[in-house]
Amino acid sequence: MASEAPSTPSKRQAWFCTTGLPSDVVIEVDHMTFHLHKFPLMSKSKKLNDLITQQEKEQLSLNKLNYQNDDDVESDEEELEEQEQCHVSLANFPGGVETFETAAKFCYGVKIELTAGKVTSLRCAGEVLEMTEEYSENNLISKTEKFLTLNVFANIRDSIKALKSCENLYPLAENLGIVERCIHTISSKASLYDPTSFGWPVNETPSAVAGGATAAKSRNPWIEDLAKLSSPMFNRVISSMRENEINEDIIETCLMHYANRCFPGINRANRNPPVSSSSSSMIPSEKEQRELLENIIANLSPVRSSRSPATARFLFGLLRTANILGVSVARKSDLESKIGAQLDKATLDDLLIPSYSYLNETLYDVDCVERILDYFLECYEEGEIEGGNVRGLTAVMVVGRLIDGYLSEIASDSNLKPEKFCELAMSLPEQARLYNDGVYRAVDVYLKAHPWISEEDREKVSGVINCEKLTLEACTHAAQNERLPLRVVVQVLFFEQLQLRQAIAGTLLSAEAGAADDSPQPSINRQSNDDVEGEDRRVATWRATKRENQVLRLDMDSMRTRVHELERECSSMKKVIEKIDSVGTPQNEGNKGWKKGSFGRKFGCRFKTQVCDSHESSVVETRKGRHHSKNTHQH
Repeated sequence: MASEAPSTPSKRQAWFCTTGLPSDVVIEVDHMTFHLHKFPLMSKSKKLNDLITQQEKEQLSLNKLNYQNDDDVESDEEELEEQEQCHVSLANFPGGVETFETAAKFCYGVKIELTAGKVTSLRCAGEVLEMTEEYSENNLISKTEKFLTLNVFANIRDSIKALKSCENLYPLAENLGIVERCIHTISSKASLYDPTSFGWPVNETPSAVAGGATAAKSRNPWIEDLAKLSSPMFNRVISSMRENEINEDIIETCLMHYANRCFPGINRANRNPPVSSSSSSMIPSEKEQRELLENIIANLSPVRSSRSPATARFLFGLLRTANILGVSVARKSDLESKIGAQLDKATLDDLLIPSYSYLNETLYDVDCVERILDYFLECYEEGEIEGGNVRGLTAVMVVGRLIDGYLSEIASDSNLKPEKFCELAMSLPEQARLYNDGVYRAVDVYLKAHPWISEEDREKVSGVINCEKLTLEACTHAAQNERLPLRVVVQVLFFEQLQLRQAIAGTLLSAEAGAADDSPQPSINRQSNDDVEGEDRRVATWRATKRENQVLRLDMDSMRTRVHELERECSSMKKVIEKIDSVGTPQNEGNKGWKKGSFGRKFGCRFKTQVCDSHESSVVETRKGRHHSKNTHQH
């Protein structure tokens, strides 16, 4: 059997059976003309038998009529042979030329090879040609049904391949129940797989997860096969999984693969679209892409969980694509809620969502990040973060650092309003920031990038800093920062002084306690000659501690000098502020002295003013007293 190409492109291709016998039937399928023989076709196909028999009867009646009307009939054998050859046209044949060729070979007794991708079209071809068991034994329908039952429906990958081939066989494949059986098999077989063996994440950079991705494909290649289905067919499979209560992790895993295939831009590490052999006409329109993305988002698990297979990076990629395609507000809200449940697993790069709306003047979509943060805090307050209170507190602190980094990144945007900056900075609870160095850095960047804002706005922006939570390094920088308002600088100086005092007091107490606890007591500890070595070790420890105390005293002297300098600076600033008060309130000229509490009211400091009124002499005397008692104890 062989096919013969046409001499010109306009002609049909011809297919001849190389049996040596002249063909007596011509069957046209699409662009191909098959020159075959009646007997093998009519013995297997009831449809072809009926068509050929009917055509023979019509031809016979026509020939009789022509012979009766023609008195001068001359025998023309060639013309009679052409008239005896039947012509059958099979329009819209399932599977096209290739499938009919295989069916024709089956009629001739040629052994055919069945595969998961071809068996569905052959099953439909057998239905069209009526190749039933009642008409002929061991016919095409029974052969393909047996292969489907024993081979295809016993394996999830073969079922997916068969389902994929059904996409071009509608509605016949649906009417024959092949589609439903494939979907049922996929759904039931998927429940047998362990979602923890999928090897996520699947959307990171190839170099970062090359080994994991390869392992995932080798363990569960059916996930990749499922992602090749069309959107309607894929949605039916997901719906069937939900009806059968398949593990949500498995469903989300399938959705992630499908989304990455349909929208390559979701993975920011790989923006190049996959190479495809399809023509440009097959590229879906923007509307079709939007509907596809909405279906993917709708099929994601509605349960907010920080342990979802859908990673934060993948969800942020979906959100960016949703903004570009103009997905409905409801679907974007669902996506933002799901992102909020695992915001602590996001990165700063994830949060930098470009602003696609002309209504937003800022470079990045700050409103979106604020909504996501609200969803996260809602999960935290309701106790929905897995791991209990400790895990929740850790997650909040991670998000606190993340938001501070985001604030530093967007602070240089000239279109970012002070109100929006303060609103986002103050959205976090107090326990989210162990130190305020991050938010101080963001404020410093904002003030540097917005030198034109009013003094009132400068006060408002600087007010998000809790000076009490600044480290000594941040305090040192802030005390010399000319961009900060005077009130904030005063607060910083005070708390820096307070931290130094507490450090000195703590050092003194620990040094005294260490010396008392580690002093040698040989008369008590030496109970026998066997304890000599242990006693020597204790003496050595005591001597080492004594040397450490001497080093600590040197450090304390340095700190004491710094405290004295800060106290002098604070005292001079009080005098300056007193002058400002006296100039600003002339009606109170009779009372120009420093009013207790006026400092705190004017500058909004959250501390008692008498702390700054300590005198150097009293501090030195107190410490001298401690040293005197300590020396007495040692001697």
